Parts: sequence; C-alpha cells; structure tokens
Amino acid sequence: MDKNFTPVSLDGSRDFYDLWQRTPRRSLDYTLPNLWGWQDYYGLEWCFDDNLCWIRQTRPRLVCWAPVGDWNAVDWSRVLPDSFSEAAHDFVRVPKELLHVWQRALPGLVDAEEDRGQWEYLYTQEDLATLPGKRFHKKKNHFNSYVKTYGEPDYRSLDDAMVEDVLAVQDDWCQWHECEDSPSLRAENEAINRVLSHWDRFSGLDGGSLYVDGQMVAFSVGEKLDDLSLGVHYEKGLNGFRGVYQTINREFARHAGEGFTYINRAQDLDEEGLRQAKMTYLPADFLRKYKARVRKA
Repeated sequence: MDKNFTPVSLDGSRDFYDLWQRTPRRSLDYTLPNLWGWQDYYGLEWCFDDNLCWIRQTRPRLVCWAPVGDWNAVDWSRVLPDSFSEAAHDFVRVPKELLHVWQRALPGLVDAEEDRGQWEYLYTQEDLATLPGKRFHKKKNHFNSYVKTYGEPDYRSLDDAMVEDVLAVQDDWCQWHECEDSPSLRAENEAINRVLSHWDRFSGLDGGSLYVDGQMVAFSVGEKLDDLSLGVHYEKGLNGFRGVYQTINREFARHAGEGFTYINRAQDLDEEGLRQAKMTYLPADFLRKYKARVRKA
C-alpha cells in the first residue's frame, strides 16, 4: 500500500480515538488496547490519511486490516484504488458492514471470503448476567459450586491500585499454562502486561475481579465499544478455584455490562476447543469479518 506507515503508538491515541468514535461498526480487533498491545507480535503499523486510520500488520506477513473512521463519508471508488499501485490488494479482518460499502462503491471489483475464525462472538448481557433457564444449567451449576465453596462472589471493580494484583494472577496463570513454551500465549502475556501497565492511557477501559480470603483469584478487563456493546479483552482465573471462570464471566456481565445490550467476547481464531467453549454460552449473533481482495478496474 502506497502510504507512509509508522508503528502503532500511544502518541497517536488522540487522532485514533477521534476516528474510532466515527467508525460505524466497532470491532474488538480495532480497539487501541488491542492494536497497541499486540503491536510487537504482529508488527502493527498505521497511517492517518483520507480521514481514515489505515492499519497493516508486517508479521508474519505483510497484509492490511480494515481502515478505521467514518466509512460512509469516504469516496471509496477513488480512495481505495488510489491507495495501492498493484493490480489487486488484499485486506483481512474486514467487518461485513465495510465489505458491503466497498462492494457498492466498486461493483464487481471486491472479492470476499468468509473468515469464520475471526468472527467475534456477541452474547446478550442478560444471558451472561443471569444464566437463565435450562439452556445455562451447567454454567449455573458451576457458579453455584463457587458460591457454596467460597461464599457470595467478592466482586471488585478494577482501579489503578489493583493492577499489581491483576498482573500477579496473570503471572500465576502463565506459569501454570507454560506461556514461555507457546509463542501465542507468550505474546498475549506481553500484551496484557503492556496494556495494564499503562491502564490510564486508554479511554473506556473497565475491569472487574474476584477475591477469596483477600486474594485476587480472577480478573476480567473490557472496554465500551459503542452504546450497545461491551467488549472483553482479557479474562483469567487461578487454577484450583472451582467455577471461577463461570463466576467472573457472570459477575463482569452483571456489573460492567449493566446498561449494555451485548457483550463481545472476541473471536476463536479457528481453535476448535475455544470455539466449543464459546458456543456453550449460546451467542446471540456474531460480528462477521471477511478476507477481501480489491481489484483495479
């Protein structure tokens, strides 16, 4: 792409947030904590041009993501072909809504392929907060086991002073799961440490935690995506505490999710075990994303 890209940095946060607020469909992928947290792993870069924030990854291969900004205020028939010199250009993680805008602006020139592993799971806040009926019987049993063993959840909203406890839980989790032996888990650990160590630099981050006998045993960190949706960035629990994941999931939805219609719990990256786990919570919908190839006329 013929643009002047630079590494994603917090120095550009004001310009980014201005465009982010105007983006019609806000994916968890495109939040600043996600872009900056994973900047090193994916070699993420951005460029502010055409009233858009263009984004690309340079590792493990060079490919563009979707741009951030007011998609409906752009002359895509001019801007998109002018942004690259080759005959065709590939994009990944393109939200369905932007894909349709491109296809209307450039009829017959935008090919698309469904990318199921990048679809973000959307659950109703009410379902996650209440676990209603027989559909969630097993989840409710795990929650009840937690309450029976440890008492009513001691849920606390996160603040700057609690970041040290959060990172201690993350460190314990990483040791148990041997993060150093997994490039993806190691990268996630680095992203979590990086973002939480700069908690106050991000707009809209929210978090919650569970304590048992004065010890933090689980945490969840999320972010307001729009007026309807809360996204979940990270969720971890200590090994050995039965029902801890079902409980932090429920309590975070109850407290941080209050007032939202949907909870966005990210994609499964085509990992079968993760997909099965996400499906057990019965998603109401997905934020669908595609691979797209844009050709010149």
